[in-house]
Amino acid sequence: MWWKSRECSSSLPEAERQLSLARLQNALASAVIDAQRGDYEPARQAASDFFTSLRAESDRGDASALSPAQTEGAQPLFTGRDEIITLLARNDPASSDRLSDLYVSYLKIMNR
Repeated sequence: MWWKSRECSSSLPEAERQLSLARLQNALASAVIDAQRGDYEPARQAASDFFTSLRAESDRGDASALSPAQTEGAQPLFTGRDEIITLLARNDPASSDRLSDLYVSYLKIMNR
């Protein structure tokens, strides 16, 4: 019984790490889908949530769900943040392509 409990408690940090990464990807995927459907305000909110969560995760240092390589790779993603949010706020259809490109870039970084 004690051994089983110890095994479960040791896998908890990995499960929490995977959950954090899944939440990040889900927020970005939601933004992409909403923008493609022309639902720009929900897309803007999801994109904003993604960037806020990614920044918070990046800033956690050693406690981050991101590896050091992922944290470093994610930094360039922030350069397009304001432009994407602005495009979404203006209901610009170009935001859909920008978000799709961001999603592909994010996946490449996370699969390092």
